[in-house]
Amino acid sequence: METRDRRRAAGAGLLVLGFVAGLVAGAHGLLRRQAALARAAIGKPLGEQALTADRTWRAKQGRRLDLLLLGDSIAAGLGAERPRHTLGARLARRLSKRTGRAVRLRTAAVVGSESKDLAAQLASLPASYRPDVAVVVVGGNDVTHRVPVAESVAHLAACVRELRGRGAEVVVGTCPDLGALRPVPQPLRTLGARASRQLAAAQAAACEPLGARVVPLATAVGPFFLVDPDAHFSVDRFHPSSLGYKRTAQALLPHLLAAVVPADQDGVRAS
Repeated sequence: METRDRRRAAGAGLLVLGFVAGLVAGAHGLLRRQAALARAAIGKPLGEQALTADRTWRAKQGRRLDLLLLGDSIAAGLGAERPRHTLGARLARRLSKRTGRAVRLRTAAVVGSESKDLAAQLASLPASYRPDVAVVVVGGNDVTHRVPVAESVAHLAACVRELRGRGAEVVVGTCPDLGALRPVPQPLRTLGARASRQLAAAQAAACEPLGARVVPLATAVGPFFLVDPDAHFSVDRFHPSSLGYKRTAQALLPHLLAAVVPADQDGVRAS
């Protein structure tokens, strides 16, 4: 009798496991279909090459600062309508204006990059290159490509270590809120929002002990994209518009100033 009961219990357990496995498989299938629909809806109307804004801004001001941008399409500035509207150009212009120094911008960020690609971006730089401050924005593609958080963060931390080893101050913009992407249907959008928050928190926890200044983009600029997506997203409804980059630069700039302006020049920061 006991043996029969155990067999019944085992059979019921297998049925439950099979049911759960079916639900999981169905959910994964749904998410894959939704991801395909989102990719089709977004498309690539902007192409895969951001506008080039690299040059020395306000060159005649002297005492040049070297500013480096690393990361994905946000760091590269894809979606900006003019070169001066890219994230790098906006940061370079404002940093130059606030410090009274020339700022030479170098953008090594590449559209479509994941955190693992940061090593190649660093390798593309001359061995003698020593930026004064580097901005790293990465993570969105790690989420959409389902890269494990630990793996993603390890690559970012290695990048920060190398930059610090080159003597650079580092500002990290953490993964933005993917829940703001309207072309992505539910429940995929909710899962993306949760995954992006988890990655952003892990990025901050890994980078702050290394001496990087961390800016949580999801909270610093995410609300602007949620409240007024038409103005803050570009035509593909995925990458920031010129206004979106303006908001992002405004969030990052105080941290760049804190990195490059000596403590005895607080008046320059506040001006």
